[in-house]
Amino acid sequence: MPDRPPLLIDSHCHLDYFKPEEFPDVIARARAAGVGEMVSIGTSLAQSRRILDLVAGHPGLWCSVGIHPQHAHEEPIPEPADLVAMTRHPKVVGIGETGLDYFYETAPHEVQQAGFRAHIRAARDAGVAVAIHARDADADIAKILQEERTAGGPFDFLLHCFSSGRALAETAIKLGGYVSFSGILTFPKSIELREIARDMPPDRILVETDAPYLAPAPKRGKRNEPAWVAHTAATLAEVRGLTAEALAALTTANFRRLYPKTQGVQA
Repeated sequence: MPDRPPLLIDSHCHLDYFKPEEFPDVIARARAAGVGEMVSIGTSLAQSRRILDLVAGHPGLWCSVGIHPQHAHEEPIPEPADLVAMTRHPKVVGIGETGLDYFYETAPHEVQQAGFRAHIRAARDAGVAVAIHARDADADIAKILQEERTAGGPFDFLLHCFSSGRALAETAIKLGGYVSFSGILTFPKSIELREIARDMPPDRILVETDAPYLAPAPKRGKRNEPAWVAHTAATLAEVRGLTAEALAALTTANFRRLYPKTQGVQA
């Protein structure tokens, strides 16, 4: 009988991208791989409400609510109070994903920035973490994080699917944030990213899939799913000189600290 795999948590995925008939098998494969919990992420307010229905009744499945920066121009900039109200649901553990994406340029920069600030303020008011998307926008992400902290006080946040430069990672840590690594960490050319992952404080790192995107090696090119966070965790354990069990325990403890609504319950 093989040993049971260590408990991992997929801190950022998009479960609503899977077909309803696929959903039970996706979750079953994750459980079999030792992925005990997952956070399905909001990308628009309407989609965020649908996620609540998707995860309802499934122990260990959580969600966040928010507007992705690529969709920031598609609906009005949310009022922080409206986002705060959505976080009162027991399944909602965070706000986002929000942030800045200057790669695809689907929304004007000023609109993305205003939405990002609204999400940060809502997260602070609600006492939950904000999940941040950062692509080709390191300087503005760091600037807004620093300005919002100075103006309104500290807030919890996670740089999800981290693939930015060392300067942004270090700024995030200095401001009390966390950094999450996805399948990108396993790509052969991600040498600098693995060096950053090696050097981050142990109490500030998480793992994720961003499924159905960014499948890790050796699954690259296929549709990603939560079960495969184990491959990213294995690479992160290797670069940090940890056993799989130690890495799982570490990232799970960090997840609980960042998302305290998940502590001691299986909502």
